[in-house]
Amino acid sequence: MALKVSRHALMAMLGLPAVVYAGICGLMYAKQRDLIYYGQHTRVDPASTDFVLEREGLQLRGWAVNPDAPRPLLYFGGNAERIEARRDQLARLFPDRSVYLLAYRGFGASDGQPSEAALFGDALSFYDRVRAAHPGQPIDVIGCSLGSGVASHVASQRPVARLALVTPFDSLASVAQSHYPLLPVGWLVRDRFESARWLAGYRGPTLVVRAGLDQVIPAGNTDRLIAALATPPTVVALSQADHSSIGAQPAFEQALREFFAVADAAR
Repeated sequence: MALKVSRHALMAMLGLPAVVYAGICGLMYAKQRDLIYYGQHTRVDPASTDFVLEREGLQLRGWAVNPDAPRPLLYFGGNAERIEARRDQLARLFPDRSVYLLAYRGFGASDGQPSEAALFGDALSFYDRVRAAHPGQPIDVIGCSLGSGVASHVASQRPVARLALVTPFDSLASVAQSHYPLLPVGWLVRDRFESARWLAGYRGPTLVVRAGLDQVIPAGNTDRLIAALATPPTVVALSQADHSSIGAQPAFEQALREFFAVADAAR
């Protein structure tokens, strides 16, 4: 994203010498993945998981709920989210479906270090693994927060029957720019998660669930994603929810049930 003010104006506003400003930018660039990914808060014992995907010499672990049931549903979690908690919720909401959840590299019990390219590649391999286990069955996808960026990429590269995005954004670089308005974030961010671009060609049914009190994803970033979708989505706005509490809202569960019930009725 292009800055609206010059670099000299930024330095004047910051009241910092050019060398200090450049040092801050350099530190942000070097440490950006430490600021983006918070997998250290989600670590679990590998023995607690029941699903393993091997890729590039790494073991990525998660959970498979009712793997013998039809109509698979994939879940991509948010940053710092313990997806085992979402596992129990989705198992309750969709007792007649198979549900798969995979922790990103460096998250949960998965090996490795996260990056946009790695997460995208892992997500496609995850999809392919589930498709092989459920041949001929349509696959639905849910992505929450950071996971909405991963889910958007999957929907652009693989057949996704129905796509649910929870607290989504147009691009991570744009979100970061809103949080650091005086820094040239658009020039610094490597892992961009450009969901609006990835979904420009997706024409399947889409649900967007947004939080009215979201303190992480600005409303404008979700608005721009919605505007970029080729097919107008179903939008559910939970006015009293924030970024962290949205999944605990009864209206959140109702929105997911109703959105995917349409697909279930048609099958």
